[in-house]
Amino acid sequence: MNKLVTFFASAVIGVVLPQLVMAQGDAAAGQAKSALCATCHGADGNSQIPMNPKLAGQSASYLVKQLQDYQSGARQNATMTAMVASLSEQDILDISAWYASQEVTLGGADPAQIELGESIYRAGNEDIGIAACSACHSPTGAGNGPAGFPALGGQHEEYTLTQLRAFRSGERNNDASSMMQMTVERLTDAELEAVASYVSGLN
Repeated sequence: MNKLVTFFASAVIGVVLPQLVMAQGDAAAGQAKSALCATCHGADGNSQIPMNPKLAGQSASYLVKQLQDYQSGARQNATMTAMVASLSEQDILDISAWYASQEVTLGGADPAQIELGESIYRAGNEDIGIAACSACHSPTGAGNGPAGFPALGGQHEEYTLTQLRAFRSGERNNDASSMMQMTVERLTDAELEAVASYVSGLN
């Protein structure tokens, strides 16, 4: 257990320090610049399409990193790579600030999956060395902006599940110190589905 705590502490430090010096974005400017983003993510960042993530209420630091990762190729998605190709550093800061200033709409968890989803989210599984999701993403699902850990509460179940599976398979690997890959690699499909369902209604 101590090794697990030490690993997460060192990973957090590696993420937090760069975030402390990140420049600020202008939310008002970001609203105008996000017009094209609204096609998939909604005008206020609350996507109506379950496979597209809600961006409303997400931490600016996390959004900045994801957009930069799409530009650099660290995160792969043909549509997003094309969308961000022409964005300047200030564009990314402004768009991220706009979505961070919005309020996410909540979904609703499947009652049949709440018990399992809540157990993994809040307590993890010490027997197989799985840390609680809430340790990084907060008990309310609000995430940890300064550390760059995303908010999960209210996110579409379909999108969350797709990302969890991508981390588990290694298809997505742009997380700090492979924290997400290590966390989900031993979770079953049923467990991933339960967590994705649980966080969709978490607030």
